[in-house]
Amino acid sequence: TMEKNYMSMFLLLVAISCALAKDVGKKETKETTAKPKLPQTLSRGWGDQLIWTQTYEEALFRSKHSNKPLMIIHHLDDCPHSQALKKVFAEHKDIQNLAEKFILLNLVYETTDKNLSPDGQYVPRILFIDPSLTVRADITGRYSNRLYAYEPSDISLLYSNMQKALKLLKTEL
Repeated sequence: TMEKNYMSMFLLLVAISCALAKDVGKKETKETTAKPKLPQTLSRGWGDQLIWTQTYEEALFRSKHSNKPLMIIHHLDDCPHSQALKKVFAEHKDIQNLAEKFILLNLVYETTDKNLSPDGQYVPRILFIDPSLTVRADITGRYSNRLYAYEPSDISLLYSNMQKALKLLKTEL
């Protein structure tokens, strides 16, 4: 439909402008001052210097077209477990560096996609999706009752799961 075409054009423009914004880097040009960048509220404190997508749909689109895996963090502002994980995530230099190789999305609401809650809608939970748009149910945390949950003490496991998600990319796609 016409509407769909407009939407994909819009997403394409968003993706292109993000790519361009990245290339410009720290240099202030007339363009960057004229067009304000998306406010960093999209990070919600998970890493202000990282580029976060706004919606699940946009994240899927960008993952597919950039051939980068997608990392989705479900959390809630009033959940102490989410807050604790966010703090260690944001302060973990290696994770913040590695996160640049991902399309990133953090959500404070549930999507209608049942694949994102394979074992329930709890927070915090972190799922990886590869560019073929397959949810990687094989990349899990340490808890058998909540497969995609991470505690602050699991931060090194999360880091190695991020590495695993990137490795799978090279071996499978």
